Amino acid sequence: MSAPTLDAVTAALATVDDPEIRKPITELGMVDTVDIDEGGRVNTTILLTVPGCPMKETITKNVTAAVAAVEGVTDVRVQLGVMSDEQRGALRSQLRGGAPEKEIPFARPDTLTRVYAVASGKGGVGKSTVTVNLAAAMAAEGLRVGVVDADIYGFSVPRMLGVEHQPTQVDDMILPPLAHDVKVISIGMFVPGNQPVVWRGPMLHRAMQQFLGDVFWGDIDVLLLDLPPGTGDVAISIAQLLPNSEILVVTTPQQAAAEVAERAGSIALQTHQRLVGVIENMSWLELPDGTRQEIFGSGGGQAVAESLSRLIGAEVPLLGQIPLDTTLREGGDAGLPSVLGTPDSPAATALRGIARQLAQRGRGLAGRKLGITPTSH
Repeated sequence: MSAPTLDAVTAALATVDDPEIRKPITELGMVDTVDIDEGGRVNTTILLTVPGCPMKETITKNVTAAVAAVEGVTDVRVQLGVMSDEQRGALRSQLRGGAPEKEIPFARPDTLTRVYAVASGKGGVGKSTVTVNLAAAMAAEGLRVGVVDADIYGFSVPRMLGVEHQPTQVDDMILPPLAHDVKVISIGMFVPGNQPVVWRGPMLHRAMQQFLGDVFWGDIDVLLLDLPPGTGDVAISIAQLLPNSEILVVTTPQQAAAEVAERAGSIALQTHQRLVGVIENMSWLELPDGTRQEIFGSGGGQAVAESLSRLIGAEVPLLGQIPLDTTLREGGDAGLPSVLGTPDSPAATALRGIARQLAQRGRGLAGRKLGITPTSH
């Protein structure tokens, strides 16, 4: 058997993506050397973006498997190096596509990313649970999805999505961890242990700027933001930083929660954001005999949708009702969203239905170039 060619080995390496950036390592300048001897033994040096990269074992395993599959290869040895400052600078510039440093890509009028800010009037209505399950459901349908845990004081998204490692920092660019095919960033990834975050307004705004501008999100179809409850600093910052973002309101059926949720939705009037719809969580408990027990009453979600429709002057639909379901809580604790772990459960079925509605919505045309050239007659 003849030794493999350099072209064949290079083609195999081109099938290996960096797990965080999700682009081929050959495109990213990570393949430093490839040596092939007459016996079919391949030695390759792969440059990590930073020392101690958390994905180094995954990269080594994937490179070994890809090269070993090439006809004629008898052995694969992978050595790891680290990019120089110049190489990292070139990578940063390549990833940003020549865009100015610190630009928030989702704020551009021509962005194709749909940005949904998940809001609630008060805490405890399941907003984070809804966010992570919608994200996981959309990713399972083949969309490229990102989640920003914008609830700085009450962050919970990393646990709920089962994020297992810290973000990698390439100089001033942050590569978000990936969980269930969802890119995730949260202040919880930068806080040691379970310490509280004690910040005032300007620091919250700066954190949101960094999450949106310093993090390399790549080309994603949907960005979900898990907002803190209420209409405070973060909600206002998001409206300023992401004028294209649209609001999803989460409520429970009880009237007291519905009244507070209306206030969270009506902020759209002041911030000029679009209201996508209302999601009612904890709608009922399905009993063994097939009947429904409405533990928190009924009608809150529909009442919020109707009230906001009157207020905005345009239809704000009730996108779905999610029943009480222990699998939702269990999935959040285990880091495996219910839409993936128990996809046929009543709550997961409702959430997947809502995710499909959101995924099928197109971005509005406002501010986008239509590619139309006037012609003279």
